[in-house]
Amino acid sequence: MAVDARDIENLIRASFPNAKITVEGDDGQHFAAEVIDASFKGMNRVQQQRAVYAALKGKMDGAHGELHALALTTKAPE
Repeated sequence: MAVDARDIENLIRASFPNAKITVEGDDGQHFAAEVIDASFKGMNRVQQQRAVYAALKGKMDGAHGELHALALTTKAPE
């Protein structure tokens, strides 16, 4: 089952309710997302991205993941 940008945003928003989230992509498998959240302050980029991938609740896991590719940008607000 394919996901859309709104599905991805909703999954991320559940874990980061106050984040500024932008998700683009419309082919059902390849997306780009930017997540800006205060909780990222003090975290390195890998830690930030792991937190967002955890919010996706397995949508990218293994061969059966519904989401094939996500170009992810994360940062704390300035």
